[in-house]
Amino acid sequence: MKAVAMTSETNTAFDRLEARASASDSGDPLDRISVRDYTTDVEIGAFQVERGVTQRIKFNVVLEVMPTDAAATDDVDQILSYDTITEAIDYQLHVERLNLLETLAERIAAQILTHSQALRVFVRIEKLDRIPGSLGVEIVRTRDAAKNGVDGAEVQPLVVFLPNKVMQSKDLKAWLDAIAANDAPAVICTEPSGLRLPSADNTPANRRIELLAIEQNAWVLAGMDPRCVVVDSRTELDWAMKNGQLSVWAPSKMVLDAVDKPAFGAKPLDLAAWFASEFSADHVSILGSGPYRDKMQVVAEPSMLG
Repeated sequence: MKAVAMTSETNTAFDRLEARASASDSGDPLDRISVRDYTTDVEIGAFQVERGVTQRIKFNVVLEVMPTDAAATDDVDQILSYDTITEAIDYQLHVERLNLLETLAERIAAQILTHSQALRVFVRIEKLDRIPGSLGVEIVRTRDAAKNGVDGAEVQPLVVFLPNKVMQSKDLKAWLDAIAANDAPAVICTEPSGLRLPSADNTPANRRIELLAIEQNAWVLAGMDPRCVVVDSRTELDWAMKNGQLSVWAPSKMVLDAVDKPAFGAKPLDLAAWFASEFSADHVSILGSGPYRDKMQVVAEPSMLG
């Protein structure tokens, strides 16, 4: 997908039908479908005051598509449904919490343009509650034929929970060797270090403290073995899994940005299970034995990871 220069084309896309027709008379005009003033409540924004609250977001999308014979045949199967647009909006709103309207617009455009009939899309997103009027972004994107479609099948990772007892044992290298040798890309989830954590007077602050304690331990593990790379975003994790990197999950960003967050007070293993569900892994492998034996699959020997 390639960006198109921001010119009067964007204004034309959202103008009257007559104006768009006039702007297209230099060549063969394309058919257009549109969704206008699609409004929903969303938690979005880069400022702290925008966290934990929702605000009204309005979407306008105009999609240019390949002409078909649908009008002559009255065959609904020949058209690209309006649902293509609304489903892209709803899906991207529920993948994760975002800071930027620009990111949301790009993702909606990219999803819409995976459809074979879609040629060019205009996306306008506005926040309605930040100022007396509205503020927003507008983009126009066209499908790049070389990148049309999705990037292949979804990668299912091996999610491994690493208790401190194993991390601090002499067997750690053997475990990491076994994990790295597995056919599936692996993501390691750790516990906090075990040191006493400071306590705040409110739940959101304590959640951040607990998540940061897990991240500290992730960095300790990375310092113990250079194969272990700490990652904290979906983009990094997607890349790492597709490229066979041995990743250690730093949970703060994903947990805090999630639409369906883990419950407050979730234990480290519960966070690992939540992570597994987010990436379509069917279980969490727990290294060693201990109190988690009955809750998740336990991998008792390094050789069993093969």
